[in-house]
Amino acid sequence: MPVVDPLVLSTDSYQQGRGIMFDGQHLERMPLAASIRDLRKDYVLSGETVHALRGVSFDVPVGDYVSIMGPSGSGKSTLLNLLGCLDRPTSGSFLLGDDNVAHMNDDQLAETRARRIGFVFQSYNLLPALTVVENIEVPLYYGGQLTPKTRARCLELAGMVGLADRLNHRPTQLSGGQQQRVAIARSLVNDPKFILADEPTGNLDSKTTEEILALLERLNNEGRTIIMVTHEPEVSQKTRRVIWLRDGEVLSDERH
Repeated sequence: MPVVDPLVLSTDSYQQGRGIMFDGQHLERMPLAASIRDLRKDYVLSGETVHALRGVSFDVPVGDYVSIMGPSGSGKSTLLNLLGCLDRPTSGSFLLGDDNVAHMNDDQLAETRARRIGFVFQSYNLLPALTVVENIEVPLYYGGQLTPKTRARCLELAGMVGLADRLNHRPTQLSGGQQQRVAIARSLVNDPKFILADEPTGNLDSKTTEEILALLERLNNEGRTIIMVTHEPEVSQKTRRVIWLRDGEVLSDERH
């Protein structure tokens, strides 16, 4: 992992422009993969308003590796849904590049999910009837982008995650770690703004967890931006930065 200034980075200190260093650059000078400002989400349940998010703000510079943690009811799942463009906030902004996701309609959200965010799920979400390489191709198929060139890209990705000798295997013929490698390759196929990983090691044993975390760390060291939701402190220690949520608010935002 690159050397990072040991100064604790809070959202406030970031906004005040302190000289935090990240890969040798000042954070405030780096382009942002995502920018969250005063994000709020309310739900009405049984006639009562539940404030799931209460003004969450943070920035994710390109190349960052962030874990989001918090107890049950902290707002992690709600924030995950908003970051994944599965829902819209009640108020606030979520900038993906220059586009405010909070103002997108359903079609625009679907387009953003398909082309600009790479998803990695705890349960892998592979299609059992498809082979390894066909599962990697799925986002291209639905986006109408499956060409000889992009198929070759899928083969490259399979090799990159260590599955070049498993191209024609189906998910039931793979271990849990191998299935998660397929999911990681699939998440990269559209060259997303960031990878959004939801408990990516939650179904894996400790040895396989280390292998998957090593793969994610390698991708991050190559410049990929990763936002990961986890409840495991030992997993979050592998990331560059940990954001803790409690009661729908950012409790802390610290760099390792």
